[in-house]
Amino acid sequence: MIPEPANTTVVFLSLFRTDNAYSSISLSMAKELAKNRQVLYFNHPYSLKDCLSGLIKGDSALRRRLPKLLIGKTVYEQISSIPKNFLAVQLPITLPINWLPPGKLYDYLQRFNNRLALRCIQKVLKAQKTNNYLYINCYDPFFAGYLPKELGATHCIYHCIDDISQNDYTARHGLKLENETCANADLTLVTSTNLYRLKEPHAKRISTFFNAAEVSLFQQVLTKRFDRPAELSGIKNRIIGFIGNLDAQRIDYALLKQVALAFPQDILLLIGPVNSPEPASIGLDKLPNVLFTGSRKLEELPAYLQDMDCVLIPFLCNTLTASIYPLKINEYLAAGKSVVSTSFSTDIRNFAPVIRLAESHPEFIEQIEEALQENDPDLMQKRLEIAKSNTWEARIQQLWTLVADLD
Repeated sequence: MIPEPANTTVVFLSLFRTDNAYSSISLSMAKELAKNRQVLYFNHPYSLKDCLSGLIKGDSALRRRLPKLLIGKTVYEQISSIPKNFLAVQLPITLPINWLPPGKLYDYLQRFNNRLALRCIQKVLKAQKTNNYLYINCYDPFFAGYLPKELGATHCIYHCIDDISQNDYTARHGLKLENETCANADLTLVTSTNLYRLKEPHAKRISTFFNAAEVSLFQQVLTKRFDRPAELSGIKNRIIGFIGNLDAQRIDYALLKQVALAFPQDILLLIGPVNSPEPASIGLDKLPNVLFTGSRKLEELPAYLQDMDCVLIPFLCNTLTASIYPLKINEYLAAGKSVVSTSFSTDIRNFAPVIRLAESHPEFIEQIEEALQENDPDLMQKRLEIAKSNTWEARIQQLWTLVADLD
């Protein structure tokens, strides 16, 4: 085991802000690292367009940050649920340029925005007297994908967590910027087997770095009874559950509707932000046995998970999901839950010994029926043991091993 380096600060820049509507990989890593060292966490910047739309929507985090951002002051934030070594910083407001086509104008304005981000990072590093630090950019090659040598990072790491070419917003410019970042970063971390295949030709050095879980939090479901959330009060039916981002590119809403219709006496509980019009357009939200809760904090999830009789990963099988190692799989397993998933990626198929995989909608329904009848304490324990090998503590140890190999 490689000892963790003493006095090394870790500096993150992440696409996922600290107030993200669902738990993020970068914030989970930062929380774990902050137990033993200082962590600076730079939030993805707001563009002028983001500021306007956020104000219209009543974004409370934006409203809190905006007064200082508008006068050029640095916005520092601490989070009560994270160790005191953690300090978040909001990058300055930038120009909205993603709508531009590739070309000289975009490149010029992207460099301008990038200089704004770099200037803020340099200012904060100086103010915090940060000299010996590791830099990690998490899936945000648009801003400071890697740092210039003069900023003094010991190493620059790029963390790739999705196929950037498959997201509507990031596809236009993201792939080019990401490949440039991989070529310049000392190390590229990828969260799935397929991402390794995609990024290996572009990366200076690359390693798989699979997602993990706060296993100690979720395994409490096996030994502790949490207060039942208000939304579940009075429900005596079996509960089929999903936890995660209900977006347009990953979730198979037609499948979820089939599940709800196939099990009319049971509750289909969907926890997470809804970022797609499809649930409404197909009438999923109108079905009497379907319950949407919206976003919930990570620490609240075990209270919901405890009453789920089986849990789902209802992903579409497409180019995007082929590169996904789902963040929720190890949380589900830590709670000992029976998981039913579509067979969307190589990495999810590696969990076949402890989960149920379906190749079609009818098979998915059949697997749920079997999962609801299951009562196997040995299998629950086996799931927990697999989850215990995928903790954030284990991933951070892997990180330091990889960093040591760079020296």
